Amino acid sequence: MRVAFAGQSTYFEACALPDGAAPGTRTRFVEFRQDGDPDRMVRELRAFRPDVVACFRPEIFPAGCLKPLGVPVLGFLTEPLPRTAAGGVPHEDLEQRLDVLRHVDASQFDRVVAFDPFIIAAAAEVLPVWRALPLPVDDRFFAPVRRVPGGPRALFVGRSTKHRERLLIDAKHHHDVLHVAHGVDATGLRQLMEQHDIGINLHNEPYPSFENRVCLHLAAGHLVFSEPLSPTHGLEPGIDFLEIRDGQGLHLALWTLARHPDAWQAVRLRGRRKAEQFRASRVWPRLLGDLQRELAAPMTRAG
Repeated sequence: MRVAFAGQSTYFEACALPDGAAPGTRTRFVEFRQDGDPDRMVRELRAFRPDVVACFRPEIFPAGCLKPLGVPVLGFLTEPLPRTAAGGVPHEDLEQRLDVLRHVDASQFDRVVAFDPFIIAAAAEVLPVWRALPLPVDDRFFAPVRRVPGGPRALFVGRSTKHRERLLIDAKHHHDVLHVAHGVDATGLRQLMEQHDIGINLHNEPYPSFENRVCLHLAAGHLVFSEPLSPTHGLEPGIDFLEIRDGQGLHLALWTLARHPDAWQAVRLRGRRKAEQFRASRVWPRLLGDLQRELAAPMTRAG
């Protein structure tokens, strides 16, 4: 099976299936970002001759641009949306994201997957959601639990917002915390992961969500400090990761590690073990195989 992935590589190449990671599968990642050149993207996809195409952020793909491919196309919703359950709260940022989604051409996607089951109701106003699961993790990010020289060293990768800066200010001032606020490609991200052993996850704004950086850090063998996750996708706070609720909590957790580097070693090990459920070579073949089988059955093709 030949699988092509399309999206902004800065954010999503780390979620794709690397070439050669799954037996009998060839893969390629084709760069496409909002307001990019759709004709160039389609030419690159056609040159690869894929059997199936998976598109991250289907809302950024211009109407009708994928239909000439003539192969099954899967859309993956990666952005938070307003919720009607699980503690959903109104927020301007979420409403703006839903407005962007309303521009999607649903007819060019055979099936759509959401990273969060709690956004399905909002997404259903625009397009049907087939399944919900977290973004997978490229196999190349998986590493054993280890301690970096001179550690512990903490890493947060994500754009700067008032909410995040409020939680990070004490940690940045008192501890060795690197905040990468601008996009970094998969190669650069892997290097950063190798240089750190603590991952920090903070929500974009003060609303509940589940960020794929949690899965990436766990796969890299990091001890993860995160704001409460919703949904948890099977991760257990205090067992697979450590939950922090404010800047003081993050500061105290890092203070503890600086003095007791082996603190929470069992959490590191358990989190790394749990990360296997997000491994791309396990998730993508199963998901795409189900897609092909379902579309091959009578009366199932969307659009």
